Amino acid sequence: MNPGILYAGLAYVIWGLFPLYFKQIAAISPPDVLAHRIVWSVLFVMLMLAVKRHWEWIRPALRQRRVVATFALTSVLLSANWLTYIWAVTHGHVVDASLGYFITPLVNVLLGYTVLKERLRPAQWTAVALAAAGVLWLALQGGQVPWIALVLACTFGTYGLLRKTAALGPLEGLTLETGVLLPPALAFLAWSLASGHTQFPTGSGVVDLMLVGIGPITAVPLLLFAAGARRIRLSTLGLLQYIGPSIQFGLGVWLYHEPFTGPRVIGFALIWTALLIYSAESLLQGQVAARRQPAMEPE
Repeated sequence: MNPGILYAGLAYVIWGLFPLYFKQIAAISPPDVLAHRIVWSVLFVMLMLAVKRHWEWIRPALRQRRVVATFALTSVLLSANWLTYIWAVTHGHVVDASLGYFITPLVNVLLGYTVLKERLRPAQWTAVALAAAGVLWLALQGGQVPWIALVLACTFGTYGLLRKTAALGPLEGLTLETGVLLPPALAFLAWSLASGHTQFPTGSGVVDLMLVGIGPITAVPLLLFAAGARRIRLSTLGLLQYIGPSIQFGLGVWLYHEPFTGPRVIGFALIWTALLIYSAESLLQGQVAARRQPAMEPE
C-alpha cells in the first residue's frame, strides 16, 4: 500500500471517530471545550516544534502582513467550525454534522468556480445541482435550513481554500492559527472559572485527561492528512475524504439512534447521488490525466 493512502486514511478515520471522544465530555459547555481545544493544541504544537527545533519560520512569518491576515481569517473559520461541530455532537446532531462533511467537496467546487474562476464540467454542475436539491428538500421537510451542515461545509471549505494558497505548512500554520486564538481562549477560560460557570480541574480525572488530550487529537490527524496529501493523487484523496463522514453517519444512526427516516432519507439520497457522480467524474479525469503524464507521481 502507498504510505500516503495509509496516512490520509488514518486521518479520516480519526476524524470520523471524533463523536466518540466529544460525547464523553458533553457535560462541559461547547465554548469551554473549544477554549480547551485551542489551549492544549497550542501547547502540543509548541512541543512538536521544540522537539524538531523548528523555530526559524516564526519571525519571518510575523513580518508578512498578508500571512498574518490570512491566518487570522483562517483561525476565525477554524474556531467557528470547531464550535459548531462540538455543539452538534454534544446536542445529538451527529448525522447533521456528517452531512456537512459530505457536502464539503461540492462547496469546494462552488468556491473554485466563484473565487478561483475555475470552469466546471457538466458532471460537476449536475452534482452541485443534485446536492442543492437535497439540501432544499431537507430544509422544506424539516421546516428549517440545515444550518449545522451548511456552517460546517462553508467554514471548512473556505478554510481549505485559504490554506491551499497559504505560505506556511501544516504544522506552522496550525501553530499560527491556534496562537492567534490563544489570548481570547485564555481570557474566556479565566472569566468562566472566575464566574463559576466551569471549573478545571473538573474533579474527574478522566474528563480532565480528555480535555488535555484534545490538543493531540486535533493536531495528529491534521499532520497525518498533510503527510498523506503529499504522497497521493488528488483524485485518490477525494475518494478517501468520505471515510470520515461515513463513520460519523454510522455512529449517529446506529450507535446514538438519531432519527433517519422518511424525508431525511430522500434528502441524503440526493446528496449521496451527487457525491457518486462527482467522485466518478473526478476519478475518470484523474485517470485521463495520468495517461497523459504517466511519469508524474505514480501510485
